[in-house]
Amino acid sequence: MASGLFALLDDIATLMDDVAVMSKVAAKKTAGILGDDLAVNAEKASGFVSDRELPVLWAITKGSLLNKVIILPVAFLLSAFLPVAVTVILVIGGLYLAYEGAEKIYEYFVPHHHETAVKLENELTEEQILALEKQKIKSAVTTDFILSVEIIIIALGTVVGESLSTQIIVVTIIALIATVGVYGIVGLIVRMDEFGAKLIALNDKDDSFSDKVGLLLVNALPMLIRALGFIGTIALLLVSGGIFVHNVEFFHHLLPTWPGIVKEFLFGLVVGIIVLLLVSAVKWIFKRK
Repeated sequence: MASGLFALLDDIATLMDDVAVMSKVAAKKTAGILGDDLAVNAEKASGFVSDRELPVLWAITKGSLLNKVIILPVAFLLSAFLPVAVTVILVIGGLYLAYEGAEKIYEYFVPHHHETAVKLENELTEEQILALEKQKIKSAVTTDFILSVEIIIIALGTVVGESLSTQIIVVTIIALIATVGVYGIVGLIVRMDEFGAKLIALNDKDDSFSDKVGLLLVNALPMLIRALGFIGTIALLLVSGGIFVHNVEFFHHLLPTWPGIVKEFLFGLVVGIIVLLLVSAVKWIFKRK
């Protein structure tokens, strides 16, 4: 009886050790997507009046958790009964990520025409303001769903050869980090300017230490969001290129002497440009029709 108990505890310890190791590997693989997820959601959760930012962010967080509840069981079923589908979805997701990265670079050099956002002016009723919030929340949750699929599939791809129990624990941990960690940081980011404003109003002295820190926080918010966007774009291309290198035989054997990070960025960028051209051509054809 005692020996059976010790054997069980040894199995549990071994499982936890495997989970810890594989969680680190999965976290590294998904870091690029998490960076882009952070940048995207920081942008989507900002722009509201100060007392509505956190409620909106909480609504997006709940939507993100629901996304994970929907995606995780499907991913585990595919891994158990149709593992090749995980690789196929991974490559398709890589195409999307490469396209998104290339599209962001293209937009930087050739700015797109965007519809002017509706401003929350005083004459809007409470119902109209809530409707605008719901629209933005829906957009953020939809984007989160796409990124969540990629995060979970990439994490699952790192443990696809492990036992099902290890897969479930590791991928669930990454999914929780992707929600709690990302949206927790987003909450801090979108409140930076509010905290800075409180520091500025802390005393009546001009050019005090609190004023300097407050102004730094207020001015740093838009720069931080832009920096996250830039880092996220680079990360998208690196992650997508890494997916192609490790899952597509053709890319795996190309440029063998090049540094891995350079090769992955180049492949992600080239494939992204090709997909961008194809998508633009299809849009142009449908527009002409």
